Amino acid sequence: MIGETACREDGYKPARIGICGGHSMGLKLIRLTKEYKNQLGEMLDEWRADQELNHTNHSPWAIFKNDYHDFNYYLEHLEVKDAKEGLVPDSVFFLLDEDRNRLLGAVNIRHYLNDYLLKEGGHIGDGIRPSERRKGYATEMVRLALIECKKLGIDRVLMTCDKDNVGSAKSILKNGGVLENEFLNEDGNIEQRYWIDLSK
Repeated sequence: MIGETACREDGYKPARIGICGGHSMGLKLIRLTKEYKNQLGEMLDEWRADQELNHTNHSPWAIFKNDYHDFNYYLEHLEVKDAKEGLVPDSVFFLLDEDRNRLLGAVNIRHYLNDYLLKEGGHIGDGIRPSERRKGYATEMVRLALIECKKLGIDRVLMTCDKDNVGSAKSILKNGGVLENEFLNEDGNIEQRYWIDLSK
């Protein structure tokens, strides 16, 4: 459930995540600061190249909405501070591998849901950079994000993903996600809605 890290059925143990069923050893969520400017650029360049080549998604959108080359502007506008134009206040964290001083992905936590987010989007948008996928990092990042949700007073977390995004669905399920329903979204894809109960 929430306290468990990624563990594949075949016993594969991702490097630096720790033993199956344990907690992360060298991974943590951080707020972006100037200290990580170079790591951010390196990660986003890799990510954008993959998006252009393989037409992969832009989740979490928060980290792609502005140009990181103007770092001060990027940092200032990374999070939504006040509700406006259909947006709700949010928090953005990056997954840092402390052993390698490398950013592996990012997570965007919306502090509450509006009508649109209740239908699709949910509380959490997350993503792992292309070169670090399928190593169990998404499951651990979601676990850490749920801790932050708890701090924000969110006891019931909604997460959504496209049905064909098997990796994302697994990271939700491994953190206690319960499928409520599926629907056809505006892009013509089947989207799944999962709830995770943090009140227990």
